[in-house]
Amino acid sequence: MTSQSAPGQLSGTQLVHGDHHGPGSEVVPSISVTTSEFSDKKLIDTQPRRVAFRAVPDGGAIDHIYSRYSQNVSSRVEQILSKINQGHAITYASGLAAAFSVLVHYKPKRIAISEGYMGCHSTISTYIKGRSTDIPIVDLDDEFQEGDLCWLESPLNPIGESRNIKYYADKIHAVGGKLLIDSTFGPPPLQYPFKWGADCVLHSGTKYFGGHSDLLCGIVIVRTEAECKELWYDRCYMGNMMGSLESWLLLRSLRTMHLRIPRQSASGTEIAQWLSKAVIPEGQEYDGIPGGVITKVWHSSLQETDARGFNPSTQMEGGFNACFSILLSKIEYAEKLPHSLEYFVPATSLGGVESLVQQRMQSDPKQNGHLVRLSIGVEEVGDLKDDLRRALVQISKEN
Repeated sequence: MTSQSAPGQLSGTQLVHGDHHGPGSEVVPSISVTTSEFSDKKLIDTQPRRVAFRAVPDGGAIDHIYSRYSQNVSSRVEQILSKINQGHAITYASGLAAAFSVLVHYKPKRIAISEGYMGCHSTISTYIKGRSTDIPIVDLDDEFQEGDLCWLESPLNPIGESRNIKYYADKIHAVGGKLLIDSTFGPPPLQYPFKWGADCVLHSGTKYFGGHSDLLCGIVIVRTEAECKELWYDRCYMGNMMGSLESWLLLRSLRTMHLRIPRQSASGTEIAQWLSKAVIPEGQEYDGIPGGVITKVWHSSLQETDARGFNPSTQMEGGFNACFSILLSKIEYAEKLPHSLEYFVPATSLGGVESLVQQRMQSDPKQNGHLVRLSIGVEEVGDLKDDLRRALVQISKEN
């Protein structure tokens, strides 16, 4: 019997048992770093050796040959990722390796993209540099044409506001183009982009799927097994698969995803809404936070229904994002806040069990120097609030 989870929930049963590891003495899979698998002469004599592009669904033996094609743990990881993302998943060495592979796969005539993660923009530039013909970059609000790839990030890095996936799906499909959703800020169970018309879903698995700030991973999910097999074939000969150790770390991390992400989502939403109430004039105070320090808070839960009727709460059925940004009134505040906190680590990245904080322009020079991005971990939300309150009071007194 297949375990089914309610809408907006992840099945812990699927995460723990969904890789069909079958009988054996091991409760936890061994770390295997072998590149080559033993060649059984008896097997070769009875049936030609084949390269399987994924683990078989019933948990039977898979004929692994060489880790560039497939490997025990990485195949198990992809089984679970396919189930929880409601599609067919394939893993890569990093999020940007996955992004580049999608470009190779779709071969867009033009790319529609606005804002979002700087790394994806640079990956697109690198892809275009290797092409013999120019590939124009257009805005998401421009008119689309046949052959376009709409590259939509939602929720948006670094601010954490949502975009209307269904609107852009309808717009790009009307001209026969494809819609890619970078859902790194909205992993399961928060958001399922296929429900709203996505053709392809991209994740930096380094973030919430990994969850412990100790691996690099990219994940692409498509609707059909046939399309996934095409991506797998390209991956074999681009050589950008995950390493064996990283695959093992990811398999470990997936076991607790249904516990980590809802907690991070709930804590992030509570903190974002709490900080938004401190956007008040200087001389006033909210819950111990001095006014005039925070001038804006972005978060999907703070968005109002727009003119098209889009409300992020419908799209983010399992909860809101745990990574968002605040705008401080002075650049000195943004410089000092990350280093004035006790429980928030001043570092880039997001999605780990530890809370992180960064003046975003330190990684992305195009960002406003007043903008600080917060990634909420699994600590006690009261402790994180106390830490932010104390630090905001401290930096306001120093300037």
